[in-house]
Amino acid sequence: MPSLRGASSRRLLALAAPLTLVALVAVWQLVCSLGLVPPYLLPSPLAVVRALIADAPLLAGHTATTLAEAGVGLALGVATGLAAAIVMDRFEILYRAFYPIVVLTQTIPAVAIAPLLVLWFGYDMLPKIVLIVVSTFFPITVGVLGGFRSVDPDEIDLMRSMGATELQILRHVKFPAALPQFFSGLKISAAYAIVGAVIAEWLGGFSGLGVYMTRVRKAYSFDKMFAVILLISALSLVLMRVVELARRAAIPWDRVGSEDRR
Repeated sequence: MPSLRGASSRRLLALAAPLTLVALVAVWQLVCSLGLVPPYLLPSPLAVVRALIADAPLLAGHTATTLAEAGVGLALGVATGLAAAIVMDRFEILYRAFYPIVVLTQTIPAVAIAPLLVLWFGYDMLPKIVLIVVSTFFPITVGVLGGFRSVDPDEIDLMRSMGATELQILRHVKFPAALPQFFSGLKISAAYAIVGAVIAEWLGGFSGLGVYMTRVRKAYSFDKMFAVILLISALSLVLMRVVELARRAAIPWDRVGSEDRR
């Protein structure tokens, strides 16, 4: 009997988010159907879906551009974050010198950096990728560095007493300890990658979801504006889900521990 109650509770928890989303969409549709808000201010969900279907071929081309920029920028951001974390963990003086600068990079709004990048690098893909790297490397650096520094010093001393090199300690002790934080940071960076690409495209470019948003906004097509917002949110959620699946495959012991705690 307790197991049945536990299974029911888990199913209810799994349905909590979808049911809440459905309820919010229903309220949104009701508000629009009753005319409580003018359509030019808030298009109904049905109008948004119709706009999404009508512009699907055009959105597919823009989506491909944004995903290409986000993918390249995210890969470079992850590589940069990992390299920065390894170097700062290895050399304390570099940690003290550069960690405040790493934090400082996140206090500058992306919309303030984007115009400068477009001015310096033009309207092609390069400024978008640079902005994505700036946006995505920070969660990776902070997460991995925190994982490295959470390792028990006795484990490191034991490895050194057995003749292990710094590279072996990094591979067999520090990296496994940092994997949960790495994937947590990667999940955040995946969402930042899409948003960073769109922000950069707002300020200049020839293709991408940000360019599409700028065009439909100038045409006051707010149903299409909401449609592309829905698409961007869906892309971010898909990327975050992919990262979660990769985390489960890479560190199954962490998933087991989480289930035990529940």
